[in-house]
Amino acid sequence: MDIIPCIKWVQRGIAKSIPDKVKLSEEELKRIIEDTKDKIDLANDEDDDQEEEEEEGSDMEEEVNAVNKSNAAKSGGKRKMDDDDDEEEDIETKYDLADYDNEDEIDMLKGIGDLTYFASNEDDPYVTMKDEGDSDDEDFEIKATDNLIVVAKAEKEFCCLEVYVYNEDLGNLYVHHDILLSSFPLAVEWLNYDIGEDKPGNFVAVGSMEPVIEIWDLDLVDSVEPVAVLGTKAKSKGKKQKKSDSHTDAVLNLSWNAQVRNVLGSASADCTVKLWDLSEGKPVTTITQHKDKVQCLSWCPSDSSSLLSGSFDKTVKMYDCRNPNKDFKSWTLNGEVENVLWDRFNTTNFYATTDKGYVFYMDQRSDKPVFTLSAHNKTMKIWDVQDNKPSTVLERNLRLNQLFCVDSCPEAPFVFAVGGEKEIKVWDIRESATVRNHFADRAPVGVTMEGEGDIKEEVEQAMRDMMIDKEEEEDVNTLLGEGATAGAPTNKKKKKKKRKKGQKKD
Repeated sequence: MDIIPCIKWVQRGIAKSIPDKVKLSEEELKRIIEDTKDKIDLANDEDDDQEEEEEEGSDMEEEVNAVNKSNAAKSGGKRKMDDDDDEEEDIETKYDLADYDNEDEIDMLKGIGDLTYFASNEDDPYVTMKDEGDSDDEDFEIKATDNLIVVAKAEKEFCCLEVYVYNEDLGNLYVHHDILLSSFPLAVEWLNYDIGEDKPGNFVAVGSMEPVIEIWDLDLVDSVEPVAVLGTKAKSKGKKQKKSDSHTDAVLNLSWNAQVRNVLGSASADCTVKLWDLSEGKPVTTITQHKDKVQCLSWCPSDSSSLLSGSFDKTVKMYDCRNPNKDFKSWTLNGEVENVLWDRFNTTNFYATTDKGYVFYMDQRSDKPVFTLSAHNKTMKIWDVQDNKPSTVLERNLRLNQLFCVDSCPEAPFVFAVGGEKEIKVWDIRESATVRNHFADRAPVGVTMEGEGDIKEEVEQAMRDMMIDKEEEEDVNTLLGEGATAGAPTNKKKKKKKRKKGQKKD
């Protein structure tokens, strides 16, 4: 099934107006191809080892069965039963029924290594038309008024990042470029920090089913490998890593510290939180306070040392990261914690959501929630939480089936990107007259509450009215027995009016 597991906006004016294109030399491409083949070979070797272990277990089981049968024969067991068992075993062996339900696993590493054997067309004997230049160069200009949206996409046969361009003024939305990933993506986080040069940049960190974090440059098109990888992968399945500075399981969430820009937090299925120094590419702190998988993280926007985390152990924890394993506070909720979010207008408070469908609004100075919202399924709701009195303003079915992620535009607080099954949708909630009227007096400075949404709603309403008028007219004609042809409704209507006038004269 195709899904959008995570999504992230990028501020305007950050991306290069003309992104760089990767141009690999033949030597670099050969190295990448060989590295990819090595990864495939390693994965295949692991599968072979696993199959050998299964075969050894199967052989041992067969020996035990043989001994049991021999003992049964000696003790007077019926020969006919043994013959039947042998016949069943022959059938299983002949048709391989034991492995009938085992489906082939899709190898996410298969790609460039399997499909490419020559780094240059000059070396490929099957290519008779040699390269004469890049004929499909295009202008990928990104305007200062454009936002980027990084969308993680997981399909049956591959995973990737799609980098969209969105322009609020023009309403444009299109895929600018994409990045192929080797593992199922679980988290994306934008970084305004260049690891290599310790300066602002345009990068994205990706957490996946692997225990490492990949850093990709969003200003590079046609990238084939990340610019950096935080952590190391285990050499083989089932073996724990020797190095203590890496996660040992999937990376479920990431949070970048916008105030201390070289710090990135990661939450993992290994039950830990790690704080990474991006300038060194190493973790400086490991937090071990959760008892189950850590699913979400969020740095406080006003206090660079305060960090929230949520876990499968049904707790939310807030740390002072100057000494996080001793100085922290904990809250227990009614289910697995799926997300945490600071209140930007009052950073002593935060939101936490659970798998039971509830949203909790918490005050860090209190043990009990300020309020609790009963959530929803497959819909998006707009809430007004002013004065801690939540009320639903609008509920909308975005027709994306299950909704997996949502993020708001940094410069346009009424614009949201939502990820569901197969696709994303960018929704400007000002298209709703209900929303415009409700929040009209609370719009931030420079943000208008009117625009294309008004025209769009008027057009849609006019179309609905036209359809209603047409349906009513057809119903009247049918009742009068004049139901008819598409070309003559106007004449029939006139005749009907004449008859009515004649009746009045009588």
